[in-house]
Amino acid sequence: MSQIVSLRNMRVGQQGKIATVEALGEMNRRIRDMGLIPGTTVSIVGRAPLKDPVALRLSGVTISLRNSEADYIKVDISGSAH
Repeated sequence: MSQIVSLRNMRVGQQGKIATVEALGEMNRRIRDMGLIPGTTVSIVGRAPLKDPVALRLSGVTISLRNSEADYIKVDISGSAH
């Protein structure tokens, strides 16, 4: 059974596979240009003191996203440790 959560709601150290990107237009293009596409494995590596932005690792690269961007990305964490 799938457990889908927003990337924003994942905890540091948690990983999963991107299920969907729900952004439209320019935001969708920006997110996808960073490599955040369905099927990609992502892991949360850190958060700023006020929880925004979030640092994540995918395909050997660490990037940072604002929570407002992370809200558009839904991740399947079914196989990850909770």
